[in-house]
Amino acid sequence: MCHDPSSRPPAPPRAGGEVGPTDLFVLTAADGTRSSAAFAGPADPAAATAGVVVLPDIRGLHPYYVALAERFAEAGVPALAIDWFGRTAGLADGGTRDGDFDWQTHVPQTTPGGIDADLTAAVAELRRRTRPDLPVVTVGFCFGGSHSWRQSGGDLDVAACAGFYGRPVMVGDAASRARRPTLMLIAGADAATPVEDQLALAGTMRAAGADVETAVYDGAPHSFFDRAAPEWEDACRDAWDRLLALVDRAGGAAS
Repeated sequence: MCHDPSSRPPAPPRAGGEVGPTDLFVLTAADGTRSSAAFAGPADPAAATAGVVVLPDIRGLHPYYVALAERFAEAGVPALAIDWFGRTAGLADGGTRDGDFDWQTHVPQTTPGGIDADLTAAVAELRRRTRPDLPVVTVGFCFGGSHSWRQSGGDLDVAACAGFYGRPVMVGDAASRARRPTLMLIAGADAATPVEDQLALAGTMRAAGADVETAVYDGAPHSFFDRAAPEWEDACRDAWDRLLALVDRAGGAAS
């Protein structure tokens, strides 16, 4: 299963100084769609070298992903988390989806075009809150991990792409156009997607020209990136290290 509303991400391995307030707000895409979103960043977000757009799992913008944006902020990285369902479910009550949200009805109604429109708006908003030339890395989970990997072969203005627990079938033919640095964080005991399928996707993306890093966490289940799972503490630390290294690399490449 994906992260549920009671789950929370582990703390990052580094501190980036004072953190500003978290902002739950409404993000508006170019087609006028209004979606729930959350922003968190260091006290001086314009000083960051790169930022992150967080792409949630099938449940949309629930509290785990607001907390993840805050964890990135603690590491000195401004982050903006989005919701998938503004087009079909409207804004989330109170700013986030709860455990009763009917994601089974709404996930099939999402489209790559709609997701890309919301992601484009998120990148623009993150830059508005920081600086216009901020390099942006997508970081996704499950459904969001798939769409993050898809950006490696897409047309959006992102610097790099990272994903946990993604499904290669959702990346589709974008894999054959992949060119951006990509990080694949793979649960070794993921019941949803075989490890070999994800490694095959990495091979396809490398053949297309992308620099693809894979990390397989042997025995780890889908959704292992959780502070309530002490048995996966080492895996969580390694995943954080790889994520932050990718963000730092994106920032350094633009400096």
